[in-house]
Amino acid sequence: MPHSLRVPWIVALLAALACAAAAAQDRRNWFGDPFAQATSGLSGCPAPEGPLTTEDEMRREGHARIERGTTCWLQKKCDEPNAYKSDPQINAAVVAAIAGDARFAGTSVWVTTQRKFVFLQGCVRTRAQIGQLVELVRRVPRVEYVGDELLVGTRGKPPYRTVDGR
Repeated sequence: MPHSLRVPWIVALLAALACAAAAAQDRRNWFGDPFAQATSGLSGCPAPEGPLTTEDEMRREGHARIERGTTCWLQKKCDEPNAYKSDPQINAAVVAAIAGDARFAGTSVWVTTQRKFVFLQGCVRTRAQIGQLVELVRRVPRVEYVGDELLVGTRGKPPYRTVDGR
């Protein structure tokens, strides 16, 4: 191949590889998992990225999600064959419970629900608030598990992915 034809071909190949790499890093909420902010009373709290994944992560996760949903149905723990179907209602109930409790007015808390598992992310003022939040959420109907990913204060590395990449 003559040199004059090789250079454009190499440039085109590099451009295609760059586009593919950028697309692979695109993070989306592929499964539509509910994610909402319950409180916003602690300024400076790093905002969580939410249930965003790359396409590759989505493909790896997809099989496990189907398996968990089927197992839940077969074990008669779920009312429907889709273990994730009630997540929007659960998430809304959890957000309302947290937002409606004056103890958490000075916190910034986000809620994600996946197959009746609720994950709390954000910032609280005291360690005691973490225990109070977890206990409150455990009492919400249909919640099977509460994951604590909360930071006391707004300093330090949060135990979750953030919007700004921290």
